[in-house]
Amino acid sequence: MALNPYLVFDGNTREVVQYYAKVFGLEEPQFMTFGSMHSEHLPAGTEDLIMHTYLEIAGTKLMFSDNFPGTPYHVGNNITLAYVSGDESAIRDAFEKLKAEGSVQMELQETPWSKCYGSLTDKYQIQWQFSHEA
Repeated sequence: MALNPYLVFDGNTREVVQYYAKVFGLEEPQFMTFGSMHSEHLPAGTEDLIMHTYLEIAGTKLMFSDNFPGTPYHVGNNITLAYVSGDESAIRDAFEKLKAEGSVQMELQETPWSKCYGSLTDKYQIQWQFSHEA
């Protein structure tokens, strides 16, 4: 189980990640684009924005994404915590507890990258992502 910082950028994630990979002597990671998952629901010209990638730096997985196309970008909402676990019941339990006084952006559901993924903002305005990882 891991708790990973997730950094969100405004259209320049590929540049940011390539820079950090060079700084820390890492190979360039694989990039999942929004167009590879949501192409029919995206504003034109946003298909190549990064939906997800990560770098492992000093034993910590640092995750990255561009802001979802069409949603406002604000400094302050560009960092989320990603709770990644192989224990689906622990994911569901924590999600339910945090959503009680928070607001859900995406209910827990199966996605192409996780059998149980969801996101919410808790009562303290901290953004969370939950993902089952086998």
